[in-house]
Amino acid sequence: MATEHYYQVNVNWNKNRNGILTSNNLDEKITIATPPEFPKGEANIWSPEHYFVAAINGCLMTTFLAVAENFKLDFIDFESNAVGKLEMIDRKFVMSEVILNPVVTISNEDQKALAIKVLEKSEKACLITNSVKSNIKMNITIKVV
Repeated sequence: MATEHYYQVNVNWNKNRNGILTSNNLDEKITIATPPEFPKGEANIWSPEHYFVAAINGCLMTTFLAVAENFKLDFIDFESNAVGKLEMIDRKFVMSEVILNPVVTISNEDQKALAIKVLEKSEKACLITNSVKSNIKMNITIKVV
């Protein structure tokens, strides 16, 4: 596997405080806007702040899937909720903290410790969490059904 990869993203202003995100190698176009908490922000449109938190949460999931496969964790479901805390620090807005709340469902109680280990390794290996300065916290829930 190559040790360098490049991801190109384009944004074009659309109207008001929103634009369209595209990538040359993806078909989908995504609307992005200033969030409603800011002047002239737009409700019901994903914002850079949402995408920031989503990138961390999505990376946790994709890394978990790879690590779980490597550790042969037999899981039934994975879901995660994430909350980013945006605050003013030194007169600048900063996403100071992201709290990840992953829930892994397994059928075998004996794999509970392994599921926790896989989640912890996934958070440490996630390239997005390794690339941001936000404090990342994780509240793990393992369900056995």
